[in-house]
Amino acid sequence: AIMSTRTIENRNNRLVTMLIIPFMSCSARLPVYILILGTFFPKSAGNLLFAIYFTGILIAIGTALLFKKTIFKTEDMPFVMELPPYRMPTLRSTLLHMWHKGSQYLQKMGGVILIAVIFVWALGYYPRNVSYSKDYSATTEQLTQAISKGNLPKSTVDSLTHILHQAEMEMEAERQANSYLGRIGKFIEPAIQPLGFDWKMGVSLLSGVAAKEIVVGTLGVLYQTDPDSNSNSLAEKLKTETHQSGKLKGKPVFTKVTAMAFLIFILVYFPCIAVISAIKNESGSWKWAIFTIIFTTSLAWVLAFMVYQIGNLIIG
Repeated sequence: AIMSTRTIENRNNRLVTMLIIPFMSCSARLPVYILILGTFFPKSAGNLLFAIYFTGILIAIGTALLFKKTIFKTEDMPFVMELPPYRMPTLRSTLLHMWHKGSQYLQKMGGVILIAVIFVWALGYYPRNVSYSKDYSATTEQLTQAISKGNLPKSTVDSLTHILHQAEMEMEAERQANSYLGRIGKFIEPAIQPLGFDWKMGVSLLSGVAAKEIVVGTLGVLYQTDPDSNSNSLAEKLKTETHQSGKLKGKPVFTKVTAMAFLIFILVYFPCIAVISAIKNESGSWKWAIFTIIFTTSLAWVLAFMVYQIGNLIIG
């Protein structure tokens, strides 16, 4: 879409068009929309999906009007484009087009996205020599020995099993927070806390800079499913995930308001590297590519902040 702007003769109009194209939801964002909407808004997912796409269009129109009145003040020039006669596509051409696009996506899934998810997993897995705040090994060993004795009442065994499970979960949460990925997330967390996001959500947003499809994969790595739970799906994990520390400890990480703020941020923020590269090449300067990064991310932060804060005020 950005490459096609070269057909616009007026440079200012061409730049405005380039800068608003990222607000049009690409197919890469769709998996994130489906995951979040299907998890937290299952009954109205279709309507909200339409609303998100429509919101992107409204933001693009508003941004274009703002730019035309401020940065790119110029008289409109008539635009004439010769269009070929349109015909109903044949079944053969439709199937070939589907195969071509589908194979492209599968190649991307098996290449860039798979490598990126493995890289994210490695950052979350290392380093292994973590200094824990508690001696979890001794605690889990004592509990395991007590449970394995076999002469305790069932209620006591159930209670000890629950305590053991909690200790293991706390240990894993602390290990993850001290991993390389956790350190990156903790570093950016102060900037996204006003939006209701935790460090894991922040890391998933960072990974989306390479390709938006990676966001879902990163969430799957970070919100690891609990092997002792009844469901191991990512959707169920997002519903049950709670804050492990701080003043929000024990409260859900994802609420409906947080989920909507997250979707708005995904819609508006930093387009992927391929888009930035295209803007740089078509505009002939890094200036507009960098401007796009700063403007879209800043606007995403402001809009997500408004959704989260106003939403919480309304809900109370």
